[in-house]
Amino acid sequence: MQENLSYEEALTQLQAIVKKLEQKEVKIDALASTVARANELVAYCQSKLQQTEAEIQKIVQKG
Repeated sequence: MQENLSYEEALTQLQAIVKKLEQKEVKIDALASTVARANELVAYCQSKLQQTEAEIQKIVQKG
């Protein structure tokens, strides 16, 4: 996973994968790697959200 990938970029990539899967545009040979990439993106987005929530909580507690 690219460390410099923004949340929005990761989410856009994930949405594109979901769209391709829903429209059955993914070839069977690429299905496993596509699902693996989607899983990486989901984990990355969850991590970014958790980090942001923790930072916001710190800010609120200081205020």
